[in-house]
Amino acid sequence: MIDLSHSALVLVDIQNDFLPGGALAVPDGDRILEAVNALARRPFRAVIATQDWHPLHHCSFDAQGGPWPAHCVAGGNGADFPKTLRSGPITHIIRKGVLQERDSYSGFLDNDRATSTGLDGLLKGLGIDHVVICGLALDYCVMATALDAVGCGYQTDVIPEACRGIAADPEATLETLEKQGVRLKSVNAF
Repeated sequence: MIDLSHSALVLVDIQNDFLPGGALAVPDGDRILEAVNALARRPFRAVIATQDWHPLHHCSFDAQGGPWPAHCVAGGNGADFPKTLRSGPITHIIRKGVLQERDSYSGFLDNDRATSTGLDGLLKGLGIDHVVICGLALDYCVMATALDAVGCGYQTDVIPEACRGIAADPEATLETLEKQGVRLKSVNAF
């Protein structure tokens, strides 16, 4: 078994609004929960969940000229973790997209590429040098988080079976991740 004492599991945006029936549902998003829950049972140093946590009139919402329907409004049911996600193992939560005028796909940085969410500092403070990433949506927030993890110097793994994307075919996203130094692993690797 791999030593996970310097590793963190990062659960990206596994929230009600991204699951079937949600405001911005990722196709088959709920199909990742069994794999995610299995990973969360492993002895990671930390299990960190990111949450979109948008103000009511967030810039990403179509009513404000953004590309997405209103979703993951701070404090609302859509922003909550689903009941089928084992939340007990979660040690930390990073909320992103919290400013009305700026979005944040990555768990590390807002889309302005200058404003930190605090995730990098948290990981460094915990002595983490390896991150395992899964969640929703593979081709947006998971990819942005993984690429920033590599950029911050972390050994970075993505678990495709514990991710779903907006695009029907994930191959282009997975190829991009691999070209940038992300390793693709299975749940059973841990």
